Amino acid sequence: MSTRSEIIRIGDELIRDKGFNAFSFYSISRAMGIKNASIHYHFPTKADLGIAIVEGQIAGLELLMRESADKSPVDKLKTYMSIYSHAKAEGRVCLVGSLATDINSVDPEIRVHLKVLVDKILDWVTDILKEGRDKDVFHFTPTPRTKALMVISTMLASLQLTRLTGDKDFNTIKDTVIKELKA
Repeated sequence: MSTRSEIIRIGDELIRDKGFNAFSFYSISRAMGIKNASIHYHFPTKADLGIAIVEGQIAGLELLMRESADKSPVDKLKTYMSIYSHAKAEGRVCLVGSLATDINSVDPEIRVHLKVLVDKILDWVTDILKEGRDKDVFHFTPTPRTKALMVISTMLASLQLTRLTGDKDFNTIKDTVIKELKA
């Protein structure tokens, strides 16, 4: 892994563990055993690093979307939910959930990129739900966009809340979301 990639990986972990404002380049340099100057070489500012982290999440989301394009609506929804399952397995929250708590204090450019990520997630989940309803796989009364907001909100909140209540609750919530859509 390149130094730049490792900086992004550790920065992502720190954001999802502590929040954007609770870490510094020193935190990363200490974890990597390098000097702050090495980090500044790749990312002149912390905002530049934040943007690179969000862009990496966008690229990862787009990859998941492509890989699941030919799957059933249920399997696409499970693929979306795997983002949260992966974060849960790591003992972290998702990047959106973490950055949302710092939204008023992060650089405006990070907010712009985060909005792009959130819009892509919302559009993808909306499309999954619409496809599922059109194929008579999912049943719900709100608009697909409203239901997508509900699903996304549930997954974001469950990831954070079940840090306190336990893994079993997370899986129960995730399974219930799908079960209720199929009912």
